[in-house]
Amino acid sequence: MGSLRLTLCTTLLAVTALTTPAAHAADGEAVAVTPSSPAPGTDIALRVSGCADRTGTAVSAAFVADVRLTGADGTLVGETRVRTELRAGSYDVQVTCGDTSHKAAVTVVQEPSPHTSPVAPVQAGGGGTAHLAAVDARSAGPGTAQAVTGLVLAGVAAAAVVLRRVRRSRGSD
Repeated sequence: MGSLRLTLCTTLLAVTALTTPAAHAADGEAVAVTPSSPAPGTDIALRVSGCADRTGTAVSAAFVADVRLTGADGTLVGETRVRTELRAGSYDVQVTCGDTSHKAAVTVVQEPSPHTSPVAPVQAGGGGTAHLAAVDARSAGPGTAQAVTGLVLAGVAAAAVVLRRVRRSRGSD
């Protein structure tokens, strides 16, 4: 019984998700805007059905520029961006393809939101690294401690090679 309920709920959820309506024209013409309710600055796609021509144009005060629509088989598509300075509200969209004209509306729903992550470097100081940046790194080479450590490590490596060769020559390897 539980798996049947889960199957029905999953099917209902999938049908609901796949049939979410886009913005359609009020006069029954097939003009769809995706996403149906964009925010200012959002990229949107337009899909127009019922056009006999292969090209068309969509014009709206909400768009950054007129949309050039292209396609075949009666369906035209195009992309544009919603103006960033728009206020929330409904804006008319006029679509022209050949001798046919369609009207639709796009609803801008909210003011533009701030970026969720930085879009430029953080304006912060160097903090505790400022004194390191003040020293010229090219003039400061390795010190005595680094030289002694390097010589000791080279000596240990040489001794390991000699011991290995001695063992190998005796056949005890």
